[in-house]
Amino acid sequence: QVQLVESGGGLVQAGGSLRLSCAASGSIFSINAMGWYRQAPGKQRELVAVITSSGSTNYADSVEGRFTISRDNAKNTAYLQMYSLKPEDTAVYYCNANIRNRWFSEYDYWGQGTQVTVSS
Repeated sequence: QVQLVESGGGLVQAGGSLRLSCAASGSIFSINAMGWYRQAPGKQRELVAVITSSGSTNYADSVEGRFTISRDNAKNTAYLQMYSLKPEDTAVYYCNANIRNRWFSEYDYWGQGTQVTVSS
């Protein structure tokens, strides 16, 4: 019923920037929280940033001050602006959204992931 489509990943040099996008579509009554997660090879998935429907945000300590999460409710889209990228930021980044349908049931959905590679 719902799809999340991510884009914006790529290869950048250390110190560079990228902007990730996540667009939700399908049977959507409302979107609650949206978040970005990442997973590096051999490591567990970790939360990077989350934004609520009211605009409140939280960040992992490792990205605080460098990354900014935002959302455009009219487009059902979340963004992750990443500055001052480090090689340690290299990972597959996944978008997550908690979505309520017309029957007021809530489900978590995931995007396909987009690769971010930061070279030194």
